[in-house]
Amino acid sequence: MDTLEKRIGDLQITVQGQIAKGKFELDKTVKIIKGIKLTSDREELLYFRGAQRIVINGKERYEENYESKNFQSTTNVDVNTRYKDMRNLAPGNGIIEIDYTDHAHPLTTFAPYLVSLYVEYEIE
Repeated sequence: MDTLEKRIGDLQITVQGQIAKGKFELDKTVKIIKGIKLTSDREELLYFRGAQRIVINGKERYEENYESKNFQSTTNVDVNTRYKDMRNLAPGNGIIEIDYTDHAHPLTTFAPYLVSLYVEYEIE
């Protein structure tokens, strides 16, 4: 099997307190989901303000208000270990849903930002 990674979707956060919902479909050749990660064009806003709920194949994997900082890594982390381990999860129907919520935080000032969801997976 080959291991690949792909940005499967983006959520644009344009107003403070926004709830952005995305529903993304993996390619049918995906056999195993190895990991997921979130990135942003404004990493500090994702880290301090972000929370989400993630559903894969109809099953909630991360509950509402799961902090985005748990999906991020720094440049100090080896490039091969930057994904949240999904423990070789079968993709089922291949649908990944994310409900992302922006929360006010005293260490940040809101500005529009983009949140990207990446998936590391194996194909046959």
